Amino acid sequence: MSLRGTGPLGRAPAEGRLDGREVLERGRPVLSGIRLFTKTGTDWVSPICMLALAILGVVFIYSAQNFNHASFWIKQLVWIGLGTGVYCIVAWLDYSVWFRYSHIVYLAGLVVLLLLWTPLGMEREGSRRWLDLPGIAYQPSEGAKISTLIMLSATLARERLGTVRESLKALGKIGIIVGIPIILIFLQPDLGSALVFGPMIFSLLYVSKLSQRFFVVVLVLFLGVITVIGTDIYRYHQFLKDSGNDAHSVVGEYQKTSWIPLRDYQRNRILGMISPESVDPRGIGISWNYRQSLQAVGTGGPFGKGWTKGDQAQLGYLPRSVAHNDFIFAVLAEEMGFAGASLVVGIFTVLLINNLRMAAQARDRFGLLLIVGVSVIFMMHVFVNIGMTIGLTPITGLPLPFVSYGGSFILSCCILQGLVQSVYRHRRSFA
Repeated sequence: MSLRGTGPLGRAPAEGRLDGREVLERGRPVLSGIRLFTKTGTDWVSPICMLALAILGVVFIYSAQNFNHASFWIKQLVWIGLGTGVYCIVAWLDYSVWFRYSHIVYLAGLVVLLLLWTPLGMEREGSRRWLDLPGIAYQPSEGAKISTLIMLSATLARERLGTVRESLKALGKIGIIVGIPIILIFLQPDLGSALVFGPMIFSLLYVSKLSQRFFVVVLVLFLGVITVIGTDIYRYHQFLKDSGNDAHSVVGEYQKTSWIPLRDYQRNRILGMISPESVDPRGIGISWNYRQSLQAVGTGGPFGKGWTKGDQAQLGYLPRSVAHNDFIFAVLAEEMGFAGASLVVGIFTVLLINNLRMAAQARDRFGLLLIVGVSVIFMMHVFVNIGMTIGLTPITGLPLPFVSYGGSFILSCCILQGLVQSVYRHRRSFA
């Protein structure tokens, strides 16, 4: 059967839609040259990478909690088992179902986010990020990433983007689709999860061939935002210096006078990366985790100190509340050294390249956009998580896919990769 005349998901193309060949042609500047491994049937590269990362995660969650004999590694095994089942179901389903019911999926994601402001919402350390469900604490922002990606991909699959002027209607829809969950997540507040949406949105717009003028304007606006935030951080630094207090004794005071919607603890995380002493001169607060993480990574050497023999986690210098989730890479780097850290980065690299290889073989625009979005979400998590353990990015609380402890996150990662597998497995139905 010829691809020409076949629109998104095998239907006759309505005006403004792309058929399979056009999708591949428009995607070639980004995805050309990626031809690895099998070309038909089930892809086994991604599941092997996922399994390898999950095993490493369980091993080092055990190590991170070994000093107090916690059982988080057992819970992680349970979540991995559940995630495997979810992955198989999502991969088995024809992904066209998500295209047909994208509006319902999206609204469901918003409803679950809104439940945070009901009695089900649970507050921890000043944030309402979890739902207190029977037996588990669920983080709705993870589901919101998936539902927003599906809705955004479906919308872009229905719209043909050209110049910015021609695309204003579509851009208006996209702005509403992504704006609502971003605002709801930011209000929790959860700046880290909100930041993931930006790169995902612009990568999908780029693959959709929106006019380059749009990205020039966005770049200028982005630099403007960075300038505004940088100026605010400098003023905050001067505020701390003039008051003669550390950040912990005057928390919440500066944000009353600032005109940008950042909390003081978020400013502390940014300033703590640039100048830890100005935020936490005694080294007992936010800069403590940062310093201990750098110490762990820096003392790992070529091959590490050995499993369960890392000082920072075993002696409790990396607090038990973060060692097994946000800072699991620091534990791994100390105990496996540069070789182990490189192994993890290498596995993620193979996973992401393999995702792009499958995106290049997608037969329709919706499938292409889904895989690109999933890849960017994973890339952001990997970059930010590893970056914050070595001082390249602020501490934002973004976990490392399949490695960090967390039930909601494991399920989210499995669903996302299940979508990728579904696009790959069902692509032949459009041939």
